[in-house]
Formats: sequence, structure tokens, C-alpha cells
Amino acid sequence: METERQKAKILLESLPYIREFYKQTIVIKYGGHAMIDEKLKKAFALNIILLKYIGINPVIVHGGGPQIGDMLKKLKIDSKFRQGLRVTDEKTMDVVEMVLVGKVNKEIVNLINLMGGNGVGLSGKDGWIIKARKLEMVVSKQDAPPEIIDLGKVGEVVSIQSQLIRTLEDKGFIPVIAPVGVDEEGNTYNINADDVAAAIASALKAKRLILLTDVPGIMSKGELISSINRKKALEAISTGIITGGMIPKVKCCIEALEEGVEKTHIIDGRIENSIILELFTKAGIGTEIVK
Repeated sequence: METERQKAKILLESLPYIREFYKQTIVIKYGGHAMIDEKLKKAFALNIILLKYIGINPVIVHGGGPQIGDMLKKLKIDSKFRQGLRVTDEKTMDVVEMVLVGKVNKEIVNLINLMGGNGVGLSGKDGWIIKARKLEMVVSKQDAPPEIIDLGKVGEVVSIQSQLIRTLEDKGFIPVIAPVGVDEEGNTYNINADDVAAAIASALKAKRLILLTDVPGIMSKGELISSINRKKALEAISTGIITGGMIPKVKCCIEALEEGVEKTHIIDGRIENSIILELFTKAGIGTEIVK
């Protein structure tokens, strides 16, 4: 009986958060270990379905870097990286689109549907959701002219057409979006999933943007920073507290905040039920970045 009472207490404690997020949109970037471990994949799907059933509108943007790498190896296509980004020629882009849109996306949708949800798989080409352009990367060098790096079919978001996403939300579906965009000439581009998630959250004026990662959140001297505002986050980047791959994630969150997203979160997707723990508990489990 005590266990049942504790369960009831937990449900009641989550009520204020459920009320706060009711009918609101939450954009979740799904990636990292949570996309590989079978137990975590099922827990993720159940978390998403629970959000939808209690009146919250989750929108998923997924990555797929490891899966792309595996397929390129199988096809014996060399893969090169510059500044952490995959150089994507025409042949590589075909594989990227095949894996992200045709395999990874449909696997996520299928799991959500098998577990009781109504997932719909999309890419940026559907309804021209993601208008893109070629990413121009310029690397500054000390005592030398800047280097212009040609990454091929790597793109950046120009704009988001949110009408199709809104329509699916209103009809009870869970949109699952692959980060592939297209330009005015019909050229296809591979876009960083964090950037796409931030852009979609901004376009939808989402209540929350959540980035699932393989780290606890923003760390300082081995301790988790549970909450940080925009100004202090920028200072932490300039002073070297935030480094490496965390920098672009934090910048995505800051951009989303500037475009009207209320709060953003960087959380550890390796923890089972991490989304529910972050949204529906007072302490949370990761780092929230606020205005």
C-alpha cells in the first residue's frame, strides 16, 4: 500500500507541470545513445506518447550520424570531416538522405506507433518544411587570410514552414522530422539536427526546446549547472567553461530563446525517462537555459 501511495504522490506532484504544458508544443532533438540502446529507445517512445496523451504536443527532430557512418562504411564510401562536420558530396548526400529519411525516421515512427502513439515521419522536403541553403564555412586564421571550407551538401536553415507541423499536431499526430532541407533550386542539404530543432522550436514558438545528449548537461569543475541564463551562458563560452561540442548546442538554445522559446534544456538521454524527469520534477536532471 505504501508503494501505491508514493505513486499517487508522484502523480499529484506532476500536476502543476502538466497544467503548465497543456496544449503547448515541446520540440525535442533526439540523438546520441538514446537512439541506439534498445531499452532507451522504448522509454523515449513511451515518454513521447505520454506527453501527447496528456495534451502536450511533442515534435521530434532526430539525428543519425552513427547510422550514416555505418552505411557509408558498408558501401565503402570514404567519409571526411572538417570542423566536426561531415563533408557531403553528391554520393554521400544520397546515403545521408536514404539513412535519415528512409531508415532512421521510419524506425522512430514505427516504434512510436507500435507502442500506442500516432507518429508521422517527415523530412524538410515535405511541405517544404525546411528551406535551406548551402552552408558557407569560413575559418579565421591568425596572421593569415580566412580559410573557406567547402562542405559540399551541408546546409543551414533559411526558414521553417510550420503549417504542416501545426496541422499534424491539431489532428493528434506526433511529427518526427529528419534534418534534410532543400533550396529554391531543389538541391538537398544535410543540416545539423540541433540547428533544425532550434529553428523549428522558434518557428512554432514552442514552450520548450530539449536537446538529448550523451552528457549530463553543462558542467563546471565537475559539477552540473542546473540552470543558467543567456548572459551567463555566453560568458561561460568566452571564459572557456563551456567548450567543444557543447558550444554549438548552447548557441542553438540561446538563438531559440531570442526567437521566443520560453526555456531550453540540455539533458542526458542516457538516463531512462529523461524527458519526463526534466519536465515534470522540480529539480530536473539536466541544464536549463533561460532568458
